[in-house]
Amino acid sequence: MNSDIREAKRIVIKIGSSTLTYETGRFNLRRMETLARVLSDFWNAGKEIVLVSSGAISAGRAKMGLSHKPSTTAEKQAMAAVGQCELMRMYEHFFDLFSRRVAQILITRETVDNPVARHNAENTFHALLSMGCLPIVNENDTVSFEEIEFGDNDTLAAYVALICSADALINLSDIDGLYNGDPHRTAGVSLIPVVERIDETIYSYAGGAGTDRGTGGVLTKLRAAEICCTRGIPMYLLNGNDPETLYRLLKGEKVGTKFLPYEAEK
Repeated sequence: MNSDIREAKRIVIKIGSSTLTYETGRFNLRRMETLARVLSDFWNAGKEIVLVSSGAISAGRAKMGLSHKPSTTAEKQAMAAVGQCELMRMYEHFFDLFSRRVAQILITRETVDNPVARHNAENTFHALLSMGCLPIVNENDTVSFEEIEFGDNDTLAAYVALICSADALINLSDIDGLYNGDPHRTAGVSLIPVVERIDETIYSYAGGAGTDRGTGGVLTKLRAAEICCTRGIPMYLLNGNDPETLYRLLKGEKVGTKFLPYEAEK
């Protein structure tokens, strides 16, 4: 598969909770509007976009005034039920500003593992994309408990890329890419522009868990990259604080870290 992002036709873009919301847990409206504008512009340019978005639990916390991060499955599912409505309401509002229709798809691990459910999901994605509708995907947290094991939506986004037969996965995070150490704790670490193979050395660069608003970290992003790259799909990890950075990436500029496809060891 061609790993040149400029040639990619169908792209899955994942955005995390810490990128989508403020420390208060409430939505960063400017960032959401910019993201909607940029992705709508890509559609106008002939790209097909699937957005995998976290943020439901964080939005639910803000809506309900919950001061602590939910710790039990019941609390997480309750906050997701409240927040998913808010999340889609805001996305629909912002994408409507740019005349882009959106659809909500909530999936569970069973969607990936069950052949019938996966086939149905594939058909749904292809139908929506052929209609010019941008799917917005999240895990169905209200009936699922796999999110903790999934590692936020990083792994979910990788499987969505497979289901959609995507040409690339772009992971928008609150970090600039993969470093050869923790840039928050160690001085002199360097950004790695290209990763040709994910091995023990690459995994050793992974830090701990993510922020209070998210559950992911570098480790889950590397796992997502491994899922995609060993199946012929490149992944790009870059900072999502300014969604317009996506323009630079799709022009072929060196932004963030690019994970190249490679054959898995047998």
